[in-house]
Amino acid sequence: MDTAELVIDANDELLQTPFALEMVKQLRALDAYDVYADFNDAQVLDPVIMTKERRRDIPVIGDPDEEVIARVKSYYNALSTQIEAKTGLMAVPLVNLTHEGFGRALIMVGKLVVVDKVLRDVHRFGFKSLAALIEEADKIVAKASDLTEMYKEVAKL
Repeated sequence: MDTAELVIDANDELLQTPFALEMVKQLRALDAYDVYADFNDAQVLDPVIMTKERRRDIPVIGDPDEEVIARVKSYYNALSTQIEAKTGLMAVPLVNLTHEGFGRALIMVGKLVVVDKVLRDVHRFGFKSLAALIEEADKIVAKASDLTEMYKEVAKL
């Protein structure tokens, strides 16, 4: 990946937030062919940022490739890890996608569903900025943590 194409600055302080660090860890974990071996954290996270220009280059209708699916799974894995860290209870992600890029993502804590997201147009998965990615993740983790606290009996099943 050419650094001229990057939309995330390698010195961005947001790269040091817990969610960004976890997302990088999850993306690297799913990198079976060591594509990210020599990448810095900004380069690893960069494909998740979908600027207007990048979104314009992607067709409106299309099937997601394995890289995009890996990014979606990494995102929900990172959310699960953050929820688990905040609640102290195991959070398990379930991502079910059709070959056309439609499906559902769930995160469960015990028998409690704390995240339920309908996925559409997964081939265009991404966030407008690193700040938007982290803001959205923090909102989801906070809401999931609140639900877990509210229904702790179900979460412990």
